[in-house]
Amino acid sequence: ASHTHGMSVLMGAPNVVRGKSHSGNIAARDLAERGVLDVLSSDYVPLSLLYAPFILADEVETISLSKAIAMVTATPARTVSLNDRGRIDTGLRADLVRVFRDEGVPVTRSVWREGRRVA
Repeated sequence: ASHTHGMSVLMGAPNVVRGKSHSGNIAARDLAERGVLDVLSSDYVPLSLLYAPFILADEVETISLSKAIAMVTATPARTVSLNDRGRIDTGLRADLVRVFRDEGVPVTRSVWREGRRVA
């Protein structure tokens, strides 16, 4: 119904990491498997925004890593009209995070903000 009315479907990234809702509601993975999950967010457990895309890409056959990463980058930015970020392209902000996986867990290696390395 949300998509029919031009609305994005948003779930918490911690829900993906936990594998279920902390309050007994639908699991984000269930929505991802149905192809209706658009955005992952978090107002707590910031690491979940890094971890959740990898979990979805690993566990949901129809979601590639690039599609899962877009759920925490391009799609949320577009959803709230922040059109200068969320993607890698000429003229955009160049907010980037370089990540590698250590035994399946994503680890931040470098961070750039507006094209300048800050960590």
